[in-house]
Amino acid sequence: MIVVDSLVKRYGDTTALDGMSFTVHPGRVTGFLGPNGAGKSTTMRLVLGLDRPTSGRATVDGRDYRESPAPMAHVGALLDGKAFDRSRSARNHLRVVGAAIGVGARRVDEVLELAGLTSVASRSAGAFSLGMGQRLGIATALLADPPVVMLDEPVNGLDPDGITWIRRLARTLADEGRTVLISSHLMSEMELTADHLVVVGHGKVLADTSMRDFIAGTSGELVEVSSPRDAELARRLARPGVEVTAVGGGGLEVRGIAAADIGDLAAEHGLPLHQLTTRRVSLEEAFMTLTRDAVEYRGGTKESAA
Repeated sequence: MIVVDSLVKRYGDTTALDGMSFTVHPGRVTGFLGPNGAGKSTTMRLVLGLDRPTSGRATVDGRDYRESPAPMAHVGALLDGKAFDRSRSARNHLRVVGAAIGVGARRVDEVLELAGLTSVASRSAGAFSLGMGQRLGIATALLADPPVVMLDEPVNGLDPDGITWIRRLARTLADEGRTVLISSHLMSEMELTADHLVVVGHGKVLADTSMRDFIAGTSGELVEVSSPRDAELARRLARPGVEVTAVGGGGLEVRGIAAADIGDLAAEHGLPLHQLTTRRVSLEEAFMTLTRDAVEYRGGTKESAA
């Protein structure tokens, strides 16, 4: 179990973490989400003792990670997929790490197979692609068979097969009772992988809830409706708590009122409907809704920049 308790981290005048608190439980995959600059990587570094908090505390299974007598056997972490000696082969890299932590050649071969690197184990790691480097980093993280696994952007550079592999691996690790924390910007994949979400912005926790409750609670029910008289329907729907958005090409997206109530209102005012469906909001849509005020680095269009 990972416990982050009131973490504050300041770099000069910049506050990276502002009272961050959450718990990552074993037996489930926890997705760690947030815009760039939200504090995800800083939090992971503090959990691993790579930096010291200004205040607050982070513990793994009740102790400071720096106090662990066998750190890699306690937590397997991927923060940088290229953190290896580029002159060594993948197998030699893992054997060197294994020798330092008491892991033998048999386990090295097991994690090479697990990561899909057996056929390239003798190649120089410096020649690996970004995706192959990620696989080697994950193999290194799992080398000592740790009960806690932390992966920062593990799908970065992976092809579709590799992304599917990460999803299955995360689920397997959680099903084995391990504590699994994964940070990712790939929302469509996280929606398929995570059981629980911790969403952060500006160094604070914005949501700490199950995937199902996050999607339902953040955006509510989304109804897609179209009518030859869209403009009039939109006016009829306008009321406190109801959000109506015109869709390019015709139709409306409506939040805050059920589809059945929209149908009754349309019938009451003689408005024909060509479409009336309820759509499940995606994780990406829910995430964008929650974090729209927490985005630090926002791109602009040519029009808005002019």
